[in-house]
Amino acid sequence: MSTSPKILARRLVARSRLIRVEEVDLEFANGARRTFERIPGGADSVLIVPLLDAHTLLLIREYGAGSERYELGLPKGIVEPGEDPMAAANRELQEEVGYAARDLQVLGRVSVVPGYLGHRSLIVLARTLYPSRLPGDEPEPIEVVPWRLDALDALLARDDFDEARSLAALYLTERLLARERGAAPSA
Repeated sequence: MSTSPKILARRLVARSRLIRVEEVDLEFANGARRTFERIPGGADSVLIVPLLDAHTLLLIREYGAGSERYELGLPKGIVEPGEDPMAAANRELQEEVGYAARDLQVLGRVSVVPGYLGHRSLIVLARTLYPSRLPGDEPEPIEVVPWRLDALDALLARDDFDEARSLAALYLTERLLARERGAAPSA
């Protein structure tokens, strides 16, 4: 395995209410030097796969400021300082979908663009749901969209369902459910 590069310097080059951008000067084991920009990790997040029953997934439709359109995806949110990630998953589920879960299971942890972002998301499967609503911080009500698990190909073909974390979460969910059924997971 390669030796990690030596950090020569870090500089804050931009800051907003939500993000900080740093320049990092690195020296690699072979002597090469480079300056990278990165957004250091803040709070990690949770992304929840809520299964209403053995055949139905609950999606949400909300506005994505980055894509400038309404997106279909899975509920998600930040883990607050000092908050247990599983408690954060159950809180976000109640805020965004109107359900809580009796059964929460970690499916994995993913990063998006690790060359630039220090952020990671915990993917949590939520089962044995029951109605429970908490107030959220969303500017408008979130539409909850039930989706049949046997229609995932149609979901993947949609233009408004393309967030990488949601795609990874569905893949991990399908593999787990296949193992539970005793079937071979698809590759």
